[in-house]
Amino acid sequence: MSLHKIWLILSSEFWRRVRSKTFILATLLAPVFLIVLLFAPTLLQQFGEESSQRTVAVVDETGNLFDRLQRSVDDDSSFVLRKVSMSPDSLRAAVLAEEYDGYVVLPAALLDEEEASVTYYSRESGMGGPSRFENMLEGAVRDALLAARNVPEEVQAIMGRNVEVSARTISEEGGGGSSIVLTILGFVLAFSIYFAVFIYGQFVMQGVIEEKSNRVVEVIVSSVRPFELLMGKVLGVGAMGLAQITVWMVLAGAGMMSAGTILTLFVTPADLGVSGNASTQEVMAAAGLSMPTISPELVLWVLLFFVGGYLLYASLFAAVGSAVEQQQDAQNLMYPVFIPLIIPIMFVTFVVESPDSTISLVLSLVPLFSPIIMPLRMTAASVPLWQTLLSFALLVAGFVFTIWLAARIYRVGILSYGKTPGFREIAKWVTYE
Repeated sequence: MSLHKIWLILSSEFWRRVRSKTFILATLLAPVFLIVLLFAPTLLQQFGEESSQRTVAVVDETGNLFDRLQRSVDDDSSFVLRKVSMSPDSLRAAVLAEEYDGYVVLPAALLDEEEASVTYYSRESGMGGPSRFENMLEGAVRDALLAARNVPEEVQAIMGRNVEVSARTISEEGGGGSSIVLTILGFVLAFSIYFAVFIYGQFVMQGVIEEKSNRVVEVIVSSVRPFELLMGKVLGVGAMGLAQITVWMVLAGAGMMSAGTILTLFVTPADLGVSGNASTQEVMAAAGLSMPTISPELVLWVLLFFVGGYLLYASLFAAVGSAVEQQQDAQNLMYPVFIPLIIPIMFVTFVVESPDSTISLVLSLVPLFSPIIMPLRMTAASVPLWQTLLSFALLVAGFVFTIWLAARIYRVGILSYGKTPGFREIAKWVTYE
């Protein structure tokens, strides 16, 4: 094996891809797309709530709830209540004629029977309106029942009091931060590694297919061994991916440092109960958020697990690419590679909620799953060093095995043309001498 030839192939793959306009645009636009993906639903929901005010007709058969319900609605600008005395048929016709957005009948039994129910009628099929109305109606019914039993207002205020609980993590190293922020960070890391491994692995496979279909590989293998070509391509695309992810991590770090300033663009200090000249740190504290302390060790381990996971899967992608002549022919052969990559994504929520469970530990030790699961566990809990080292050692061993297996397939596949081979034939390639 010639390290010089591997280096030449690596350099060629790296610089050819890094200098392309596609790489530059993807590197700069991907963080913007991620930010839009994360915050667009919240912003759209806020704008939608501000612009959509529902006018609801209320028939109060109890004679005691409308005023209390109105006081609850006064704190929610998304509803306007109109007290009416109309039949259900007339109300239905009024809603269909768009005089009202919906109507509700509050039956007299609502204050007498424990199992009494209310139906919210409207033209829209969404659950946002009914859910918000239900919360306000529950408070009004509770207040009416307490008042009917001569419960003092002080006791009523106590019973209606809400306590907000914020979650923070602690660690032996003294770090920590908002559990919400750490959870979001864990999800972002898990899905980022998943997409990165999948996309860069696809780059390797497409490169192999293009060289094979153009018959370029026949010229290349006359000068280098198939294994050297395989390693050069895998490492070259991996170096490109590592450079791209490093840029994204730097941008993410800068974004986290300015998170307080960004928060003030969407939330006014008065809404959080702090003065208008409060600092960004005070605004974030009032919002129950704080930036977690991300140790250099965590950054290093994330990069190591990404590199290990990429090398493991990229070698398999290259083996698949060497067995086919067109991208379409690779779909059936992709399942053994794609399924192990998708399984850890199915357990992401479970691992975040139970990072120290036996299932999470086992998943983080399996080489095919550990590139995603172990970094996720490390953001959700303090993982013992021996588990991290064992997981990475098994990942390295898994890569050594897969690169050996892929090389056995690659050396035969790149010079095989014609009918797309099946799994049984590919298995025979491994034993060819």
